[in-house]
Amino acid sequence: QVQLVDSGGDSVQAGGSLRLSCAASPNIIRRNCMGWFRQAPGKEREGVARRDMHGDIVYADSVKGRFTISQDIAKNTLYLQMDSLKPEDTAMYYCVARVGGYCDTWAPIAYSYWGQGTQVTVSS
Repeated sequence: QVQLVDSGGDSVQAGGSLRLSCAASPNIIRRNCMGWFRQAPGKEREGVARRDMHGDIVYADSVKGRFTISQDIAKNTLYLQMDSLKPEDTAMYYCVARVGGYCDTWAPIAYSYWGQGTQVTVSS
């Protein structure tokens, strides 16, 4: 049973920073493709960042240079450091895991496991 528990969302002003955390079941982060998605009201879910088991990382163009995905294997935790936040970053953010597949897609259906989500609100 894979469990992902998201936390760290908050309301901040534009230009601020937040760090999201995803507590995962043991060994999930180390062995699988992990990532973060977000969904704003009225919009489709979009991939934000993903990291494969070898450490290769891909970011969405909209967050490159501002967001950083990282992990702490000992703590079974995935992070998303978000800097220089913009109002358009406002969304529900989800930690995701793709078990048994390549880390090569942003298609939400490819990710079998999702956290419950954590809300990020950025005001101008």
